[in-house]
Amino acid sequence: QVQLVESGGGSVQAGASLRLSCAASGRTLSTYTVAWFRQAPGKEREFVAGIKWSGGSTYSPDSALGRFTISRDNTKNTVDLQMNSLKPEDTGVYYCAALQRTSPYVPRTGNNYDYWGQGTQVTVSS
Repeated sequence: QVQLVESGGGSVQAGASLRLSCAASGRTLSTYTVAWFRQAPGKEREFVAGIKWSGGSTYSPDSALGRFTISRDNTKNTVDLQMNSLKPEDTGVYYCAALQRTSPYVPRTGNNYDYWGQGTQVTVSS
C-alpha cells in the first residue's frame, strides 16, 4: 500500500507561483508513474501532468505546458508540481495519483491509477 499526501496549495493572485508536493509513505515512489490531476468546482477531474518511473514527463497542453513542471525526488520520495504564471482557471483541488505497474506512457485517465491523495486546494484570484 502507498499513502499519498499532497501539500503546498493556497490562495494566490494571478501570475503567482505555487509548488505542490506529493509525499509518499509505505512504498517508494521511484518505480511508480505519478500524475497530478485537478478538479474545479462543477467540472470533471482533469489530467495536469505526469511523470514516469524513468523520469519522462507528460503535460496537458491546455493547462500545463510551458507553465508547470513536474519532477520527482527519489531521495525524499516525493513528486512535485511547480506551477508558474497561475491563472484563475487553474483554481481547483489538486490530487496526486500513483500507478503501480510499469507503464510505457503516462495515462491521462484517472481510473488507471491505483492510489490517490486527499487533495490540496489551489485558488487563484484575478
